[in-house]
Amino acid sequence: MIDLTLLADGGMGWLDASGPASHLVLSTRIRLARNLAAYPFVGRNSDRERETILREVEAAAADTVLLRRAARFRLDRLDQGDRLLLHERHLVSRELAGLEPNGRVRYGAALLAQDRIGVMLNEEDHLRLQGLHSGFALDAAYAEVDRLDAELGSRLGFAFHPEFGYLTACPTNVGTGLRASVLIHLPGLVLTKEVTRVLQGLTQVGLTFRGLYGEGSEVVGNFFQLSNQTTLGKTEAELLDHLGKVVRQVMEYEEQARQVLLRSAPAIIEDKVWRAFGLLRYARSLSFEEAMNLLSGVRLGAGTGLVPGVSMYTLNKLLVHTQPAHLAAAEGLPLGDPALAIRRATHVRRVLEDEAGRRA
Repeated sequence: MIDLTLLADGGMGWLDASGPASHLVLSTRIRLARNLAAYPFVGRNSDRERETILREVEAAAADTVLLRRAARFRLDRLDQGDRLLLHERHLVSRELAGLEPNGRVRYGAALLAQDRIGVMLNEEDHLRLQGLHSGFALDAAYAEVDRLDAELGSRLGFAFHPEFGYLTACPTNVGTGLRASVLIHLPGLVLTKEVTRVLQGLTQVGLTFRGLYGEGSEVVGNFFQLSNQTTLGKTEAELLDHLGKVVRQVMEYEEQARQVLLRSAPAIIEDKVWRAFGLLRYARSLSFEEAMNLLSGVRLGAGTGLVPGVSMYTLNKLLVHTQPAHLAAAEGLPLGDPALAIRRATHVRRVLEDEAGRRA
């Protein structure tokens, strides 16, 4: 198993619920797509060229402040369990980890990570600079990634066009190369059946939504990833400002939905929250999807004050540590082992029992 102690907080500092509005927004991610001008885009370059790109970026990163102590993971040399584990921690994409249907790990695929900052290498683009912060923190997350972009850009020749901006393998990323996203919990809008209307409104203002793990992932546990859809024709500041305004509006809608439920249907929401809590406390077998949905119910209770004895940090950790690769690694079982459902339920019971004991 890979050594995640090389990363501060195991690469999961974004789970600590210390950021703004963390009862609604689990995390904020900023990603910048960049390519080296001297080499063909990924998909048209060779294994040797990807290896050279990796070496050049590593040398440049070692000379920066933000990545000089970075941990290095060669995904093309890791087994599926380790690659899935990095993906479950939101450190790498499905494409880089080779987790797509019939997907394979591209030669030279790697991750450099230090604190909240990282670089995916030889993904769809040569570099994907990324930063992940707790809560709703677009400005703070962007400031850090922008600083890394400047540090690396002064040492590497990025592909740039004076009219079109940064050049990328996919035309939808040309321009700023910026993808900003927030992972937001919207159980109130789901329960009031308003979530479809709100999400459809996002597409009308140039935003998009995805599941828990971004592009290609399904929505589980009422978690939605909201992000900008365009990267060309606007500055980074304009894109962030627009996303921030819309996300604040969605947060307001969610808060209003929760208040409506508490005011007009208190018995229904209390039953949903406490039923979820009771099942997690006493269930003997839990599938991943069931655990996510039940944790969503308890998270709603914690956010509305109905379940005061459980912290958001504990619930956030459970969201990650009950996922297949984390559970399999902790229990020493292979992925897909039927016993994982039983071990998942046991793990959740122990964590909630410990939490109740600490609160007492």
